Amino acid sequence: MLLSHRNLTVSFGGPKLLDNAGLTIDKRERICLLGRNGEGKSTLLRIINDEIEADKGEVEAIPGLRIGKLDQEVPAALEGSVFEVVAEGLGKAARTIAEYHHLLHEIAEHPDDTTIGDRLDELQHELDQTDGWAIEHKVENILQRVELDGDQAFSALSGGNKRRALLARALTADPHILLLDEPTNHLDIPGIQWLEEFLRKSDIALLFVSHDRAFIQRVANKILDLDRGQLTRWECDYPTYLERKAELLAGEAKQQAVFDKKLAEEEVWIRKGIQARRTRNEGRVRALKKMREERAERRNLQGKSKLDLSDAQLSGRKVITVDDISYSWGGAPLIQNFATTIWRGDKIGIVGLNGSGKTTLLNLLLKKLEPQSGSVTHGTKLEVAYFDQHRDQLDPKLTVAENVHPAGEMVNINGNPRHILSYLQDFLFTPQTSRSPITKLSGGERARLLLAKLFIQPANVLVLDEPTNDLDIETVELLEERLLEYTGTLLLVSHDRSFLDNVATSTIALEGDGRIEEYVGGCEEWLQKQEAKKAANKIAAKTSNHSPGSTHQAPLNEAPQRKLTNKEREALKILPAKIEQMEAEMDKLSTTMASADYYQDPTSDLTGDADKLEKLETEILKSYEKLEELQTL
Repeated sequence: MLLSHRNLTVSFGGPKLLDNAGLTIDKRERICLLGRNGEGKSTLLRIINDEIEADKGEVEAIPGLRIGKLDQEVPAALEGSVFEVVAEGLGKAARTIAEYHHLLHEIAEHPDDTTIGDRLDELQHELDQTDGWAIEHKVENILQRVELDGDQAFSALSGGNKRRALLARALTADPHILLLDEPTNHLDIPGIQWLEEFLRKSDIALLFVSHDRAFIQRVANKILDLDRGQLTRWECDYPTYLERKAELLAGEAKQQAVFDKKLAEEEVWIRKGIQARRTRNEGRVRALKKMREERAERRNLQGKSKLDLSDAQLSGRKVITVDDISYSWGGAPLIQNFATTIWRGDKIGIVGLNGSGKTTLLNLLLKKLEPQSGSVTHGTKLEVAYFDQHRDQLDPKLTVAENVHPAGEMVNINGNPRHILSYLQDFLFTPQTSRSPITKLSGGERARLLLAKLFIQPANVLVLDEPTNDLDIETVELLEERLLEYTGTLLLVSHDRSFLDNVATSTIALEGDGRIEEYVGGCEEWLQKQEAKKAANKIAAKTSNHSPGSTHQAPLNEAPQRKLTNKEREALKILPAKIEQMEAEMDKLSTTMASADYYQDPTSDLTGDADKLEKLETEILKSYEKLEELQTL
């Protein structure tokens, strides 16, 4: 056991976020903390990290427990190089090495500046005395693990790489427990996959909050469910948790229905006439009072959002025609010679690395930007509604209700007038919250508010740029259902793989250097292609590393082209399936060996399994090399 909290109670004036709740974190556990928006997940992480105090509770921890934390948002005030930002996680000694690191670059640019030279000498002496060089080595090692250049300016990084740098800073203190709050926000899909592998290979205990179902399924080996102030621990993976939780809620609903029926019968009995009151059983009266108290204390499940899209007139059958467009930025091609046709009812996913031009492509498709060559033609009767990932459409000076509908109190939903407060209750905003400024809203509540603003507009073309950021899983799933029912055209930029696979009918992938490919369905086919590329690059790198020198040429390049033998043709047929089988076996074994239970099980064969893993990796590499050789022939 690393950390244990008991009887945790927290309230900020409303219902208790934590009501005598408890949790335990053990070594190597990867726990996903689940709960609806507003249930108190971020509050719990802040309590564990000693940022706030609980109203009540006891804590037990190992001596010298170290906790690292990665918050949802990147702090706005961080400056300096990546090395300096990461080194801040180690306190005063790290600040010394960060200053030394910074001045090394300064003196390279100003070699005659004696002031810099003198200060470097002072810092070098200080680092010699305090073993500060070990800190520099440590920071460099962590930067290598997260694949970042320490000399780069932090401000110049993409949103995803800033998150990597902050993860590195959290890791510098060698935490026993790592807390992550929505770690996949602002990461592109390859970045999320990198983080998954990084966390799965780490020995650090992990407690994380996420709405990304694919990420949860890949990373979590335990689930911690926060529901109506109570924490329930589930010793299983995410899909199993979903099944068991559904069974639990169904059982709870049955029990409550029986209780409510009995309470209603007793209420009828107590209200009978004079004759009944003469024979009233005082024990029965006391039991009724107790039932009333129990019913009053019951906390019902938080309601689900009701996301209803406003209908618009049908657009023309051909919605957008893209004819050989190109667009560059800063001399670098983002889009080159791209052509496609988007038809009414298409649901198009758009994927690519951060900075590859996804939002630029959206703006070109919507004619907010003009292509530098080629043309974009819109069909007839288009009515567009746009969900902006940065929430720029929300005005902080207005209340929740005014942001959705500033003109009066009645809104029109599919031809039916409704009061704005009633409409906002569909998105889980109470009348009191609806009249409050939006500055009090959480990230998830702001996302729901923007959906409320968006869905009030009649639209036959819906454009969603990262709509799932900060939404809880239940709302994401409900949004999926509504989008599947939507009869208009959808353009969707997202890094949520499950969401894309469930909604998109086709995917446009920005491959870099202006290249764009189209795939049927969600992002699965694109991801498979990316994995194949990575495997090929790995093989090429290993082949290059084993090459005796630049003068050596592979026999494959020297041999003249010839026909395949029957045996080679057969090998070419079976090798892909064989490689897939071995990779599945290796992945399964890696997952088993990464679990906490594996090391606690006396029957586990650590040496034998490690050897098996190494042999599988070698055999897969050889098979890929053979496959590449045969394909070349």
